[in-house]
Amino acid sequence: MGLSAGPVPTRPTAEVKAGLLDLVDHAAGAGWSQRRACRLLDLDEDRATAWQRRRREDGLEGLVDQAPGGGAVHGLLDSEREAIVELFEAWGGIDRSHRKLAHRGSRLCLVHVSESTVRRVLADHGLILPGPAPREPAEKKPWPDWLEWKPRRIWAYDFTHFPRARRCAVAVLDMVSRKWIATLVSAEETSTQVEVCFLAALEAEGLLEVIDARDTAQLREALLSGHPEQIERAVDGGQVPLLLAVSDNGPQMRSHSTREFLAGVHIAQHFGRPHTPTDQAWIETLFGHVKGEWPHLEKIVDPGDLEAELDHVREQYNSVRLHASIGYVTPDDEHEGRGDAIRKARRDGLDQARQERLDHHRRSRGQ
Repeated sequence: MGLSAGPVPTRPTAEVKAGLLDLVDHAAGAGWSQRRACRLLDLDEDRATAWQRRRREDGLEGLVDQAPGGGAVHGLLDSEREAIVELFEAWGGIDRSHRKLAHRGSRLCLVHVSESTVRRVLADHGLILPGPAPREPAEKKPWPDWLEWKPRRIWAYDFTHFPRARRCAVAVLDMVSRKWIATLVSAEETSTQVEVCFLAALEAEGLLEVIDARDTAQLREALLSGHPEQIERAVDGGQVPLLLAVSDNGPQMRSHSTREFLAGVHIAQHFGRPHTPTDQAWIETLFGHVKGEWPHLEKIVDPGDLEAELDHVREQYNSVRLHASIGYVTPDDEHEGRGDAIRKARRDGLDQARQERLDHHRRSRGQ
């Protein structure tokens, strides 16, 4: 019968029930009481009595259990199910959500059901709501031909927020050396903050004098227009932009004031694709590292303390923290041209240490 030691399960099949009753009847024919036989089979006597009655009345079919469950008194009506399907056919392509469809049904006085009920009924009918239309993929803008991949030639900038202090901060980062050049803490994030932060970065890098020495109206007009063709014509004429500024498409970055200022200091702009933060991943990871490795920054309430602490963190980030993406040297090392020598010294040290270990073991083993 497929039974194991222990009590008879809750819902055995009709064949198992019939076999157990046959064993009880056989024991009764041998002089056993029904109670003693049921105790030996670990079967409740009342269950055995009920099964015997059902078999007498309806035979083996009487031992078949009814399907579990039943009809809930608050169950859906057939008309409500039909209304949900009609609602899907009329509004599914517009609302595209079972939650919205549930509220749409109430709004139209068509059917009043919960959101989960709409989802369940649609699943029972094999109906699937359409998802949002995919966005047309944007083509990634290539780097300009005049760009040189070296420090002080390509910068990234962006804003981040510190809600406890009710302040935001704009940072400028050298994408090649990963040096965090300048930061400005402010209650606003406008083109004014971008200009002030860039001026501080240019001054820190000693580039303001370079701008004055190479100032030309042709390059300023080309950068102000923002047209790549006009910029290329200026480059062909020997007027190369001072550097490239990479950012997302925020209103502060796209504003005419920002473009006018950057053109005035001979900086070209390069924007990432909308909804694609990886296009400016350098500056995004800066904020991720800073807030992840110095979490106390987000707990600071006083704006003055936040500004002072950010300056301290910037110093630590540039001169102490080893950066994995530039070969585990500090951004200051890479920015000042010491990175290659430090990486080479490590490789030479590894080779020398390996050779010393080989020599030591060969001598100790008499080879």
